[in-house]
Amino acid sequence: MTRPPFARVLVANRGEIAVRVMRTLQLRGVSAVAVYHRADAGSPHVAMADQAVELVGSGPVAAYLDSAQIIAAALATGAEAIHPGYGFLSENAAFAQSVADAGLTFIGPDAATIALMGDKLSARAFAQAHGVPVAPSVAFDGDFAAFETAVAAVGYPMLIKAAAGGGGKGMSIVREAAALRETVRVAASEATRYFGDGRVYAEVLVEQPRHIEVQVVGDGAGAALHLFERECSVQRRFQKIVEEAPAANLAEDLRAAMCADAVRLASASRYRNVGTVEFILGADGRYFFLEMNTRLQVEHPVTEMITGLDLVSLQLDIAAGAGLPFGQADVVATGHAIECRICAEAPDRGFVPATGAIRHLTVPRAPWLRFESALREGQAVTADFDPMLAKLVVHGATRAQAIDRAGAALADLAVLGLDTNVDSLARVIAHPAFTGGALHTGFLTEHADALAAPAMDDAAQAAFLIAAALGNHDFRQLVDAVPEPYASLGGWRN
Repeated sequence: MTRPPFARVLVANRGEIAVRVMRTLQLRGVSAVAVYHRADAGSPHVAMADQAVELVGSGPVAAYLDSAQIIAAALATGAEAIHPGYGFLSENAAFAQSVADAGLTFIGPDAATIALMGDKLSARAFAQAHGVPVAPSVAFDGDFAAFETAVAAVGYPMLIKAAAGGGGKGMSIVREAAALRETVRVAASEATRYFGDGRVYAEVLVEQPRHIEVQVVGDGAGAALHLFERECSVQRRFQKIVEEAPAANLAEDLRAAMCADAVRLASASRYRNVGTVEFILGADGRYFFLEMNTRLQVEHPVTEMITGLDLVSLQLDIAAGAGLPFGQADVVATGHAIECRICAEAPDRGFVPATGAIRHLTVPRAPWLRFESALREGQAVTADFDPMLAKLVVHGATRAQAIDRAGAALADLAVLGLDTNVDSLARVIAHPAFTGGALHTGFLTEHADALAAPAMDDAAQAAFLIAAALGNHDFRQLVDAVPEPYASLGGWRN
């Protein structure tokens, strides 16, 4: 790789994604600057950075959302650019503009593009204007009676969504008129809490759709291309937990059409840097534009694994003004990749987030595997952040091989000390419907009984308790301790 014209880049994020970005920065010979709240002082991303700046705030999240502090840290350390990662300020148009106003480079699209695509209503209108199919919808402007009449005209069921939202927040299904008012109220309240914007709209609900997204990249001057698609249909609470590339059992004409629409949208918006155009695909073969994420996606490693590209490196080059380094014909997909999101949560209790400390961590190793994390033994997992702990990503020559490798890697992964979804993920990818590619966003609900944790008999429970006790440092010290007076006699025994 050649070195871009950035000597130093500040990573405005934490945890797994900060480590991921810094890995490429350092491979490119670019100095990496970390920011951190005191709760993360001992975190791997801080240790990995060439320089680190502490952020202060009323809490960890408030600190990482303090754009003024972050920009001041970049200027103070001599950073020339800021990489936002994903989450936090990554899709905040005001932050992107502030970065540019400070004379720094924002490694992502410009503020106008973020604002256009970050608002679901304006993004839908833009997509529709450029020939990209959009599901019928109704915007709520405060007049509930008019909204109710318009929704009835379109027809139930509907999906209530936050106009400024994402990640499943501010999203609810309503199947009958009697539930509409309360559903809108709750969705608007959640949207206000998460995004500071209570606007919502109703969109036709496509029952049991597939969630297909296309990775795009643009030079900011109208040139754009795609890096193929990803399947993100296995979700809980509208949030992805298993992603793969390419999508399973996707007809070639559909693949070509969706990729072409994604590129058309990126080109029309003069998109700069990498982004993702998301679609929902119905059982009847119709698909609709869902949203555009103007940042690096959590699931970008599966695209990297099938294309051999480093998307963060590509981001750096485009942000530095190098343009697109290749054409569409140069992008080739090889094999199949699957990503499993490792989360601190209890799948058998409705996926409620879990907290605790990581007492033991064993990570599988293989040339076809990536374990993306910022985990360490003894690390406290709190309710301050998203419950995702890590990403386990595998590649195989075929989808069947990738599934086998993912299953073997999950079996070898041990994250002890708190509830995780590791065993649940193993059951998901081993399920016949998954291996057969019969995927949709209701997959976990449809197969809930088969995916539930098996009951543990007394013998198995006893074995787990013994193993846990033997693995406990204090317990082992007590067992191995030599009682008095024999301890005082040293090594001599009669």
